[in-house]
Amino acid sequence: MMKLSIVEDREEDKYEYLTALKDWKSDPTNGMELPDASADPSIKGLVDQVMTSMSSARQSEVKAWEEEIIACEHTLTLQQVVAGSIPASGLAHCSKCDLKENLWLCLTCGSLGCGRSQYGGIGGNGHGLSHYTETQHPVSVKLGTITPEGAAGDFVYMRSMEESNINNHFLDIYCYACNDAKVDPELASHLSNFGINVQTQTKTEKSMTELVRCLSISGNMGSNADGQQIEHNLKFDFSLTDESGKALEPVFGPGLTGLANLGNSCYMASVIQALFSLGPFQERYLATASEHWKTCLETLPANCLDCQMHKIADGLLSGRYSRPRSQSTLSPLDPKLTNPLAHDSPTPVFQEGIRPVTFKALIGKGHEEFATMRQQDSEEFFTYLLASLRRNAKRTGTSLSAEPTEIFSFGIEQRLQCTECKGVRYRVDGQDVLSIPVPAREKGKDVDGKTQYEEVRVKECLDIAMGVESLEYKCPQCQKDVVANKRSRLSTFPQVLVLHAKKFQLVNWVPTKLDIPLIFPSNDVIELDDYLGRGLQPGETELVEEQKDAPGLPQFHEASMAQLEAMGFPIIRCQKALLATGNNDAEAAMEWLFAHMEDPDIDAPIAVDTLSGGTSSEPDPEHINMLVDMGFTPAQVRKALRETNSDPARAVEWLFSHPEDTGEDSTSAPSSSAEASGLGGTRTLPARYMLKAFVSHKGPSVHSGHYVAHVRLGDRWILFNDEKVVAADQESVKELKELAYLYIFERL
Repeated sequence: MMKLSIVEDREEDKYEYLTALKDWKSDPTNGMELPDASADPSIKGLVDQVMTSMSSARQSEVKAWEEEIIACEHTLTLQQVVAGSIPASGLAHCSKCDLKENLWLCLTCGSLGCGRSQYGGIGGNGHGLSHYTETQHPVSVKLGTITPEGAAGDFVYMRSMEESNINNHFLDIYCYACNDAKVDPELASHLSNFGINVQTQTKTEKSMTELVRCLSISGNMGSNADGQQIEHNLKFDFSLTDESGKALEPVFGPGLTGLANLGNSCYMASVIQALFSLGPFQERYLATASEHWKTCLETLPANCLDCQMHKIADGLLSGRYSRPRSQSTLSPLDPKLTNPLAHDSPTPVFQEGIRPVTFKALIGKGHEEFATMRQQDSEEFFTYLLASLRRNAKRTGTSLSAEPTEIFSFGIEQRLQCTECKGVRYRVDGQDVLSIPVPAREKGKDVDGKTQYEEVRVKECLDIAMGVESLEYKCPQCQKDVVANKRSRLSTFPQVLVLHAKKFQLVNWVPTKLDIPLIFPSNDVIELDDYLGRGLQPGETELVEEQKDAPGLPQFHEASMAQLEAMGFPIIRCQKALLATGNNDAEAAMEWLFAHMEDPDIDAPIAVDTLSGGTSSEPDPEHINMLVDMGFTPAQVRKALRETNSDPARAVEWLFSHPEDTGEDSTSAPSSSAEASGLGGTRTLPARYMLKAFVSHKGPSVHSGHYVAHVRLGDRWILFNDEKVVAADQESVKELKELAYLYIFERL
């Protein structure tokens, strides 16, 4: 082996593959092999396409290494010299040597030149570069990476390790004049001049993105930020030994199946394990799985969220996949599976876990974060998953009351009182998660210089969340700026309570996680009776309705508006932020504002319907049809677009934040009655909850590190660490419970 060379570790070099075609409908247990079918050319072609296609997981891995590439003046103004068709695949070779791989097509004249030699066995003599030097033809595309989507492979670059004096970028579309990766918007048209139809092309070579990823991970090459994050996350692991150092016991059986890590997917795995430990999710998706698969109207199961949820339920809860790796041939009913350590194995034998690749691809489709391979916030994923399941229920006509997502719904009563006139105003907002602030009180440093924090009891956090805070407010009754007191209470109690521990502080505007121990009662039971809201009380005077700034504008959440204005944001921006985030949460609105500061229309007036006699701003019919196709009514869609300045993306957020809004105009003030507002949960007392599961996190930020879930099954705690499922020891449960991020309580 040459010094410094890095050879890609390929599975093709280590294994031999035999492909068998099986009919699983005839034999659901083992599959009935169809030896003659593979001789059929049409079936063989279909099998070959399946075997050579890039899986959604692989696409996500490649996407994680992508860099945003744009067009340049050379690709936009490309002038071609028609030189006829190039040789077919397999016959084409470099115009200056005999190389048939790593070929780059000049999009000006059609000349074929080999690229430069790359690590991993990719040969090249640099004749593509020499062609540019001779002709000044700027743009080339790498053959073998052209896809039917009309783009050449994946746009990402790698710097040469040999020629440090030049920024040598190896791209799938490369502009030598700019010395950088570029996009060609007319690539399909340009390729057609050389007899290449992108719709008939198949991928025959690895794109530079794939090569970069393989070399960077297996060869420790490069310093890509995503690569650093992957390495950083892999370093964080939760101990799988008890206090004495003895390995924790792996457990197997129904409800004890792990989820293999798909690349920074532990945030998703921990949430899924916690959800499917709950009875309503088990009943909704496991018991009816076979019936759904018989009646599903979707052409492809990969596009059906119900199919994917049923599949995960079957995988996690059936027990069929919960087997030790070394004992995968045993029957699921074999008694040995209950104690894999009885096989005299020196180390625990874990399971492989199921791989929810299709689910991850579907649930993240179209989302700028959850579609990537980067680590995400588990609480954000939890709320996004609930919103996706509710949207799917609307689209399929399923009653929301029948959906298990409603077990988390409850109402928050907001009470605002002017300290001058003593007038009050009540409103009730729906929520799925109760976020509680955790005060940070330093108590010193440990031996490594890390800051240590005092313990905080959960009762104190609830008191703060439900306590009184003062804010600046323009009272519509006093007609002047005053100080108002805001207080939150629970209008209804959910069947399952999710507590989100906010253990962060802003360091240079970056949320940094703090390891503050949160202490629960010894029996893991909390009581919420003292936090029940009572609505307008005898003797209280309700504030008069505030005059809206413009006809047709909704009534903005007073307390949130006051908080945002106190931070110095213009009124128009505050209003837009509240409309985009549900009109009830100042913190969410603030985050939206920071993310949209550069929007060109951030200070434009909000488009609203005027009073009778004026003109009407009707939303774009295309936007209406697009959102109606998602399962919402035309009335809901029109109102959502009006509330969000006709922005479809923000309208979707608004629709998810207002699931009970029919879209019909109403002049009545918001009711403080939970029943009247249609929110979930009940007002019955006592409201006592026992801890069922919690999601823990290690790392300095929710976007790096590692997530795991602990679930109470009977009288013991089970630790789900990706595919590793073990019986947790009490000491580790106590420690990780104190430092957890999400807590899930079942009502007693």
